[in-house]
Amino acid sequence: MVSDKFDPGKNALDKNPLASDGLNPDPEKLLQEDPINIEVLKRLTGQSILSVNQFDKELVLEICKFAALLESTEIAKSHPLDGKIIVTAFFEASTRTRLSFESAVLRLDGKIISISDGKSTGQAKGESLLDIGEMFNAYGDCVVMRHTETSAIEEIMPNLRVPLINAGNGSGEHPTQSLADWFAILKWKPQLKGVLKPEEKIHLGILGTPGSMRAVNSFLRMSLLFKDDIKQISIISEMADPLGEELNVKAEASGIKIHITNDINEVVEDLDVIYMNSIAFLGDSYKSLDSRFKLDENTKLKEDAVVLHPLARLDELDPILDDTHHNLYFTQAHGAVFIRQALFISVLNRFNKLPKDKIPTA
Repeated sequence: MVSDKFDPGKNALDKNPLASDGLNPDPEKLLQEDPINIEVLKRLTGQSILSVNQFDKELVLEICKFAALLESTEIAKSHPLDGKIIVTAFFEASTRTRLSFESAVLRLDGKIISISDGKSTGQAKGESLLDIGEMFNAYGDCVVMRHTETSAIEEIMPNLRVPLINAGNGSGEHPTQSLADWFAILKWKPQLKGVLKPEEKIHLGILGTPGSMRAVNSFLRMSLLFKDDIKQISIISEMADPLGEELNVKAEASGIKIHITNDINEVVEDLDVIYMNSIAFLGDSYKSLDSRFKLDENTKLKEDAVVLHPLARLDELDPILDDTHHNLYFTQAHGAVFIRQALFISVLNRFNKLPKDKIPTA
């Protein structure tokens, strides 16, 4: 049976491709009475983006405000990346991350040369990442790399002289994903740009093991930057110690109350933001989850709670939630393009290519 949502008579050009099911917060609310500070963004010029540890709250806010401008403005006609070549080197399979990076480049009129499969590179024959990094210097102006090995960043950096953006290194980090995550949250609650009143502070739930899962690792690190706005973080994990030594130290230093449980139903009725994830990868498939780690029609969500998920999802997040006001995960995925545009323009210092009426201080 064809869904009522499908209208074969409607012209696709009449549809807003970002107006998906779920919440679609207005990005311009992030910019109201708060102009973008280009000088803060210029801290990224010429820099590699390797870890959330490089960011503070001020920088995260400016990147997200810049992304909000890019989302709400026709910017392609200014050709901000004209003449720039981006190398997208994906030694690990990817759908959303690779395509959103490449979409960001192409929509800014940059050019792409791509490695879509590590098996097609010299590394498959034993070539070192050190030597590959040296070659990348001649091929592009910026490299975006995803790799199966956590050590890949350290291995490629010594010979690499162009900026590198980490698109996921093994079980390490995924810093641009956490920027997309917080871009969605900030659009949902722009008041987080300041300091919330005690009664407004949010209870954040994270499903997964930050100590060994890169998306939740980076999301937790970035969440700690908003420590003044978070009353508690609940980690839902099968592990007794899901953080590990370094993240435990950072979390403790933040002063945020950290609660660990192995059942989302224990805390879900009080959660304001829920960061879902496919909790464990075993060999060539994700393990099946039970109801302690799932959201579905029977979950007692708080009325105004929002749900995030870096995707791809399995049965931990029921599609029945897609058409509800709890769904912030589609906005989260769409916003990644604008976050990555903001990073490219900042890292490559192409502010002078933007319309002066939009960013008069550029």
